[in-house]
Amino acid sequence: MSGPIHSDPTNLTAAAAAEAIREGRLSSGELVAACLDRIAARDAQVQAWEYLDADLALAQAGEADAAIRRGDHLGLLHGVPIGIKDIFDTFDLPTANGSPIFDGRRPERDAACVAALRAAGAVILGKTVTTELALLTPARTRNPHNLEHTPGGSSAGSAAAVADHMVPAALGSQTAGSIIRPASFCGVYGFKPTLGLVPRAGVLMQSHTLDTVGVYGRSVEDLALITDCMTAFDPEDAASFRRARPGLVGTARARPPIPPRLAFVKPPPWTDADPDMKVAFAELVGRFGDRIVELDLPRLADVVEWQRIVQLAENAHYYGPLLDEAPQHISPGLAQRLNEGRAVDAQEYLRAITGREPAYRALAAALKTFSAILTPAAMGPAPRGLGATGSPIMNGLWTYLGMPAVSLPLLQVRGMPVGVQLVGQRHDDARLLRTARWLMAEVAG
Repeated sequence: MSGPIHSDPTNLTAAAAAEAIREGRLSSGELVAACLDRIAARDAQVQAWEYLDADLALAQAGEADAAIRRGDHLGLLHGVPIGIKDIFDTFDLPTANGSPIFDGRRPERDAACVAALRAAGAVILGKTVTTELALLTPARTRNPHNLEHTPGGSSAGSAAAVADHMVPAALGSQTAGSIIRPASFCGVYGFKPTLGLVPRAGVLMQSHTLDTVGVYGRSVEDLALITDCMTAFDPEDAASFRRARPGLVGTARARPPIPPRLAFVKPPPWTDADPDMKVAFAELVGRFGDRIVELDLPRLADVVEWQRIVQLAENAHYYGPLLDEAPQHISPGLAQRLNEGRAVDAQEYLRAITGREPAYRALAAALKTFSAILTPAAMGPAPRGLGATGSPIMNGLWTYLGMPAVSLPLLQVRGMPVGVQLVGQRHDDARLLRTARWLMAEVAG
């Protein structure tokens, strides 16, 4: 890129915006103002935002621009606005976790990942809508591609805001399919890293076994860049781990040394998936010849069930006290789920927990000759209607196994976007993103 930005800056990727601001071709103030204008024009329809403080956002942008004029570059995201799912603590904006129980809650400090984004120079634009306690009860957000369809959940507002060009990137979280499914439904890039790559301190906990912080963007490079800025080791989080440098961006940008080989996997729910989506996947797989090989993986049906049991039981542990203390503020659907979780047998829960590592080892052994798994990101395009957020069943098994996953906006079915999900081995996030970038380039042709 060179020269000033003449087109609408809300069309920029986060990586391109960061570069333009760094080189003086765009100011943070111009970009943030354009995003706020877009929100003013569209959010009455899409309803992606829970809390916005335009003056605060513009003040942050002004500070970023003043730093640029002083020659003080704050970091890789200097001046770039980011949306924050409303389960991530922010010291200067409320965090209500999608529930009236937490109305008006003002955290004293940022979540660790939000603090890391600020340290990298990002502007925290506002808080995006989440479903109730980041679970399955639908929120008010609508799909920007068709307002009569769900955007998915629980990271509904983050996915919709990025899809509608209200912000170049946003944070989400995933316990089953809450990043990948909305990315698929809304036609944006979504990334759920390896469990523990991004610290969870200051993020609403619903399952210590499963909860994972991730990101939405407009390119694979966006996903790598923002995740790089957030990764850290947290000794108080049992899922956290140390990682070596260099980070994700350099590898994601590189060409693979040899063309990747993908394993096309049809998870157990495949038989119930949308027929038109199956046709679209068959065409995609056929295009690549022997670079994509259909593979049956062991124990996937068990894994699907184990994820369900673990999430139910741990939801009941973390949210059960809220049901006891404020039942009037818990929706009937969530109350039913929490009671179901309380009824999970201890032996059943232990079988589900202890089955994870043997299942992962068996799966990793089967994938030794493949760069990644290729599989649907959802059961089909976003369902019509706002009474449900769609099934996360295509995602939960990979979340349970702690594997990184990315959704790529590659397909359309009946005029709505459908994501292609790539899944990598644990701690292989960089190669997964490099493979994702390669796949996008190959399809673009």
